[in-house]
Amino acid sequence: MADSYHAAVYWPDRQESAAACARRAEDFFHLLSRCDPIYSRWFEQADTPEEALQLPFEPTSDVFLRFFAQERYQLGREGFSFGAWTGHPEDGRGGGVLLYCGSAAEVAPNSCQLHLPWPQREPEGPRVLNVPVLKEVLRALVRSWEPEVGVIVSDDFRETMRTQGDWRESVGWLMYLSRARGEVPRLPAPVHVEPFEDKGTLIILTPERLQGTNPEHLELGLRVQALMDEKDLLRPVVP
Repeated sequence: MADSYHAAVYWPDRQESAAACARRAEDFFHLLSRCDPIYSRWFEQADTPEEALQLPFEPTSDVFLRFFAQERYQLGREGFSFGAWTGHPEDGRGGGVLLYCGSAAEVAPNSCQLHLPWPQREPEGPRVLNVPVLKEVLRALVRSWEPEVGVIVSDDFRETMRTQGDWRESVGWLMYLSRARGEVPRLPAPVHVEPFEDKGTLIILTPERLQGTNPEHLELGLRVQALMDEKDLLRPVVP
């Protein structure tokens, strides 16, 4: 079975208005559109692909503000939620965004998650799933949402790194840690660590595509996880 990948950023309780979330969403979709042509068009999430394809939208702050004024995109007093899709129904899933923002609740983090194209089922997969493109994807997420942590990882690899009831943040292919997380220790080769602008630290576990079926990748992930746990860098965003 082909492995699936996603990118995600998380931040703790941060109450923001609909207008502030709309501005951040516009920034995110604009920056994301520069990463690859697959992110140049968007549709609202719906019950079926056919319904979603009837709901195209331009990702501007005015449009998001109209969305967030609708009850179906409101989480009561706990912010806003929104789902979008790139509209690629043939032989795959394309790209999808799930957004939860503006919440001051302490029981779950705010987040922005991007489902990435399948590496073997979709022509965009090999083009998107490489370090240079994914660095820009992560940059778009971090610049727009100012999260505490971020990760790009395969679902299989993520599940292997976690045990039942384990709520630590994920070790992944690419990781972002804000300065508030603390100092990143020296990590074993081939892990690459570099400053992420003035916001935090970027960690790249492997230069090639990380795979949950690769024993060397799994061993490296466990070593890195242990070193980061010693510094409490993988603590949950929401305790």
